[in-house]
Amino acid sequence: MFKVLLTREMPGPAMEKLKRGVDLEYVSEETKLTKQEIIDRIKDKDGLISMLDDPIDAEVINAAHDLKVISNYAVGFNNIDIKTATSRGIAVTNTPGVLTNATADLAWALLMAVSRRTAEGDRYLRAGKFRCWGPKLMLGYEFAGKTLGIIGMGRIGSAVAKRASGFDMHVVYYKRHRLSQQEEKKAGAEYAGLDELLSQSDFISIHAPLTDETRHMLGEEQFKKMKDSCILINTARGPIVDESALTAALKQGWIAGAGLDVYENEPAVSPELLEMENVVLEPHIGSATYEAREKMAEMVADDCLAVLKGGRPDNIVNGELYER
Repeated sequence: MFKVLLTREMPGPAMEKLKRGVDLEYVSEETKLTKQEIIDRIKDKDGLISMLDDPIDAEVINAAHDLKVISNYAVGFNNIDIKTATSRGIAVTNTPGVLTNATADLAWALLMAVSRRTAEGDRYLRAGKFRCWGPKLMLGYEFAGKTLGIIGMGRIGSAVAKRASGFDMHVVYYKRHRLSQQEEKKAGAEYAGLDELLSQSDFISIHAPLTDETRHMLGEEQFKKMKDSCILINTARGPIVDESALTAALKQGWIAGAGLDVYENEPAVSPELLEMENVVLEPHIGSATYEAREKMAEMVADDCLAVLKGGRPDNIVNGELYER
């Protein structure tokens, strides 16, 4: 029977499917394996089901002599050394599409929480500070007639753009490769250069993948181009934003607020961000719905089993392995 390492227990019926199909080793959801622990456990494994914060680099991959598949429980795969895996003939899979609605919903939840100061208001009331209604109490920003700028216009970015139509917003987007006119019409968005998007947008939501080109895509120079009333949302990957520059932007009033689900040095968060009232912080829960997380588990389980049985997985990252 094939041996598979699952680095963290998953929700839903996929766990039983894996237990029936392979010799499965896994740890509880509350446990995070260190890199060395993964290396120690993976040596005799045929398959690996990893989490987005597991560092699956060349050292980890090369520690497993019989590894045939790495199924990543995430849409992103920047935590995996794809080049090394491919050179070893190891299939890498991910979970695209299934978390689109969940992440788009959270982006909007953050937009509303920051713009209408709901988290801050909750803390204010619980602290016993609410004495009476006042004309200037907890003033925030409306959406209607405003411009939403979206950086990255894949599945999630497009879903965020579609939701903006219900708020009567103008949507602009920036993407390395511009969408077709038909795709732009479907999303209800207009293309803009990055500098143009930064200067025009009242709200900015990031939905780009983390690459060498997008790392620190938003730094001090970019924050100074934004409106001082702009609100920034990041549900993509933390290192796309220079966190020290973001902290400065919020402290100096270059922008009005931020809603973050991801962090540059996750799970660590800048202590200064933790102290700011104009920031809403979440513990990377973009895909945290029952529907999305259970479907993700099903996808990684099915793809892992498909490779081990000699088939082609549905969600292959390094498809060149099957084109040789």
